[in-house]
Amino acid sequence: MQDMTKGSITQHLIRMAVPIMIGMLFQTLYFLVDLYFVARIGDAAIAGVGAGGNLMFVVMAATQVLAVGTTTLIAQAVGRKDHADANLVFNQSLAIAAICALATILVGYPAVGAYMHTLGADAATQTAGIDYLNWYLPGLALQFALVAMGSALRGTGLAQPGMIVQVITVVINVVLAPMLIAGWGTGHPLGVAGAGLASTIAIACGVVMLALYFVKLEKFVRFDAVLAAPQPAQWNRILRIGLPAGGEFALMFVYMALIYAVIRDFGASAQAGFGVGGRIMQAIFLPAMALAFATSPVAGQNVGAGLLDRVRATFRSSIAIGSAIMLALTLICQIEPDWFARGFTQDAAVIAVAAEFLKYISWNFVAQGVVFTCSGMFQALGNTVPALLSSASRLLTFAVPVLWWSRQPGFELHHVWMISITSVTLQALVSLWLLRAQLQRRAPTQLLNQPANVTA
Repeated sequence: MQDMTKGSITQHLIRMAVPIMIGMLFQTLYFLVDLYFVARIGDAAIAGVGAGGNLMFVVMAATQVLAVGTTTLIAQAVGRKDHADANLVFNQSLAIAAICALATILVGYPAVGAYMHTLGADAATQTAGIDYLNWYLPGLALQFALVAMGSALRGTGLAQPGMIVQVITVVINVVLAPMLIAGWGTGHPLGVAGAGLASTIAIACGVVMLALYFVKLEKFVRFDAVLAAPQPAQWNRILRIGLPAGGEFALMFVYMALIYAVIRDFGASAQAGFGVGGRIMQAIFLPAMALAFATSPVAGQNVGAGLLDRVRATFRSSIAIGSAIMLALTLICQIEPDWFARGFTQDAAVIAVAAEFLKYISWNFVAQGVVFTCSGMFQALGNTVPALLSSASRLLTFAVPVLWWSRQPGFELHHVWMISITSVTLQALVSLWLLRAQLQRRAPTQLLNQPANVTA
């Protein structure tokens, strides 16, 4: 356990953000590695895996509910020096994770076909997406256990164990992907199905490794079957904070699915280009997202301790660092946007779409970083509803204009990216306004999030 209610806030942020970013980078490599080998199969395979992988946002939304609720409550408990409450929250989050994993399997498989038939540009794309998801769904289900354990560690101020496990799992995936996708060494290529299977096996290994860490090394929060027995009051605490944050990710899925739907008439190359560009954008966002994830536990421990000045200082430091990083990444995408895409495909049409996407969309990188940081602060404060409202504002500023414009003569792909720039900028302004209102209303004594009466 690391006490972050004392010492340099900037140092705490960097100490937490660096391993989180490394872990997230390697997690993103799951998809980039798959995409690299899948690209050798053809445009339909790229588009299918891209559209199928977008279902990841649904699972990420659900895991975000668990992650945010667990991290926030444990961080605040650490700030209050309340070991018993931290341990209770951890074990209750594991119980929720088990139920969510089961639900992913039971709901996911019946929905795969309908999902891909809705988004796929053609029959080949739909088939590729279905094959990929049939083997990747078990891995998505296992993400809940991985997230519950990793979030507990972040709440206590430890990010390195989760990072190490993610690095190892990606190495496993890198080894398995060419073997299963292309048949290297086996002579039995599985195509896009192999991409899904490689990721599932790697994630399963990660769950086992992180569980062993808790059994052998972790001392502050431990597995306890008695504390894992369902307690509705504790589930309510976790979900009250986590559900709005999960809603943010669910809206990301809606926005991404909307883009796939409105550009489907431009063909598989357009969807493939957007799929490549979208995966690259996710990788580019990693520094800002890592900083936001670090902001939550650092500010959260200080919320638990009632140190409002340190909470505000955490926000200022995070915004300054994040904006500088995102500005540098914007300049890179403006200078050489197609360099990123060439690493995944040599198809000129796909590269052109991906490069255009990155060149336009990079203008909202700084604003997106502000949104991420504000979301981390809302999580630390234990009130994630404002972050959801901010994200929902894009229904009016992005979804409605895109749907309208897509039906007009002369509609082009770059019109979608232009609307996105405007909508994210407006979202950043809304987030700042809502966060300012939250901080103004709270005195140090009001920041304390005392737990409800609990039973062991």
